This record gives sequence, structure tokens and C-alpha cells, in this order.
Amino acid sequence: MWWRERDAMRGKLVRILMVMSLAAATGGCFQPLYGDRSVATQTGGADVKEALASVDIQQIPAAGGTPESRIAVELRNNLLFSLTGGGSPNYASHRLSIRISSSRLSVIVDVNTARPDFENYGLNAIYELVDLKTGKVVVKGTTFSRVSYDIPGQQQRFARARGLRDAENRAAQVLSDNIRNRLASFFVAGT
Repeated sequence: MWWRERDAMRGKLVRILMVMSLAAATGGCFQPLYGDRSVATQTGGADVKEALASVDIQQIPAAGGTPESRIAVELRNNLLFSLTGGGSPNYASHRLSIRISSSRLSVIVDVNTARPDFENYGLNAIYELVDLKTGKVVVKGTTFSRVSYDIPGQQQRFARARGLRDAENRAAQVLSDNIRNRLASFFVAGT
């Protein structure tokens, strides 16, 4: 009987050692996205932070005086801050152009007043990154964000407007993060 316990312990020990050796072997395959390692394949030796800071973000087209024009400015400002850290780039190696569209959907409607109590706000973006040296599109993609907000009662006149504005800001931040991460992965991996 004691040999069964010994064999069971030996089996557990072998499994633990196998897992540890696999973890050690694959540990060298990963690299931090924002580390100091150079990205020689895409940017001539610059690190990811410098490569992101060298992206020129074009104005996002939107009709003046519309809610989308405010969102376009919000999205561009978020991208400028996340790519450059608030500073201005010394040179531009790539140009980013973005087009956005938005939507609203009433999810829950009060049966007595027929007014919405809960809405979803959607923001879609199509973006292209162009290499300024060659003039070719190197990254092209789409991203979206869906955020929800509630309207706390019908007596609060401005609660719906403020809830919508907060939802627009959150959606713009999510799009900014998605685009930044996609560009960073391009500068690291080249795909």
C-alpha cells in the first residue's frame, strides 16, 4: 500500500516539473509591448514609444456643430495623448486617418411615459495608417465601442444629456485604446 502513495507522489512531482519546464521554455518567447527593445523591422531601430509618437493624427472629419464633431475632437485628443504622452512629435513617419459614425439605441422604455430609461451608445471607427516614405497603407482596420447609460427619472431634465455625453466620452476612450493597441502591435510585429 505504501508504494501506491509513493507512486502517486512521484507522478504529481513529475507533472509539476513538466509544467515548470514548459513555463521556463516559453517564458523567453514573450516580450513586453512597451519595453525598451528596439523595433528595427518597422522603424529603423526606434522603440515602440518613439514609433507611436511619430504618428501624425489627421483631423477626424465630422460636420460642424453636430455631436459627432465633439466626439471627433475627443477621440483625436485621446489618441494624441496616448501616442505622444502629451508632447509633440519631432518628426512624422506615419499618418493616421480616421472616420467615425455613431448610433443610439433605446433598450428599456418606460411603458407609462414611452420615454427611454436605458440606452446604448455605439461608436464605430475606420482607420488607416499610411507610411509617409512609401505612401502605402500599412494598417487598415475597423473598431467599435458599445457603452450603455441610464436615465435616472423623468424629473431630472439634464440627466439624459449628461449621461449621453459621458457615454460618448467613454466610447471615444475605448476606440482610442483599441487603435493605439493595434498600432503598437504593428510596430512590434509588423502585421
